[in-house]
Amino acid sequence: MTKKEIILAAKAIDPPGWNDNPRCDSFLILPGLGSKSSLHDSGYRCMSVILLASDNAILGEYSGGSDVLHVDGIGGYGKDWLNKYGTVPAAIPPSGWSIDCLARSGLLRVFPSSGQVEFGCALSSLEFYNVPKDKPDE
Repeated sequence: MTKKEIILAAKAIDPPGWNDNPRCDSFLILPGLGSKSSLHDSGYRCMSVILLASDNAILGEYSGGSDVLHVDGIGGYGKDWLNKYGTVPAAIPPSGWSIDCLARSGLLRVFPSSGQVEFGCALSSLEFYNVPKDKPDE
């Protein structure tokens, strides 16, 4: 798909709410779309993410008002780190991330080495985490 086709497909899907914490297998990073294409108060451009399934099917757009994306949360400690560790941890398990480039659109796709991506609330900064894949209902 071209960049324009990807954007149109994402816009055709109702987006998750700002605090729905959506999950996906990978995502694309684009400059903020539509009314979210303005500059953030920080002076940096707002960004949108396009959520993708494992087969690269588009699941929708998320965020759009964030000027910073935090890999494994602010500080990089992972999801729910305070409840896991009780304090700032001295060491944390590694979390592998990869970025590739879609052939036709040239957009960058971000994905974890294992598991899925879970996003935090779509606020001024957007956190995303590498989390275990959901087990299918049996």
